[in-house]
Amino acid sequence: MAGERLLGVEDSLLCVIDVQPGFADELDVRVREPAVQRIAWIAALARILDVPVVVTEEEPDRNGPTLFDVTAQIAPGAARHIKPTFGLADVPMILESVGAAGRRTAVLVGMQTDVCVAHSALGLLDRGYHVAAVHDAVASPGSAHDDGLRRMRDAGVLILSTKGLYYEWTRTVDRARWLQDRMAAIPKPEGLAL
Repeated sequence: MAGERLLGVEDSLLCVIDVQPGFADELDVRVREPAVQRIAWIAALARILDVPVVVTEEEPDRNGPTLFDVTAQIAPGAARHIKPTFGLADVPMILESVGAAGRRTAVLVGMQTDVCVAHSALGLLDRGYHVAAVHDAVASPGSAHDDGLRRMRDAGVLILSTKGLYYEWTRTVDRARWLQDRMAAIPKPEGLAL
């Protein structure tokens, strides 16, 4: 809705950016495991709430396919695209897939915070989308993660947590209870308290 500051599930699209072994393996295990768990959990949340998903893969022949933990939670038929540029909005086929969802809010998760996620966020902002990045479901090695978050925030990207996204998409106590029942079989990320 116009003027609303909370993310509306009915206007959201989830972009899963480059969650591939080639990028995941660059991360310290203490960063990688929690980030992948959260990305997979958010993908399951999107599936249950009928939020469209677009998946990108950069050089899958070199970096591998999207991690199985994540693809196992994505609804069948979700759009998957090879991304030959760092920002997804620079690829006409991907941008067309984003537009075909009919949603104006793009929620970003994935790797790497300071490059592919940030470039995608900025490109989507330039094309009139409301953009949010889930800070504990995006990752880059070392200080690059914080650098990417800062760059996106300074440009107008909403930065929120997995928990924050869950409650913004849920909105009511009754819906949260309904959703918790449906999410019960999905492994909850370590440290995520709802």
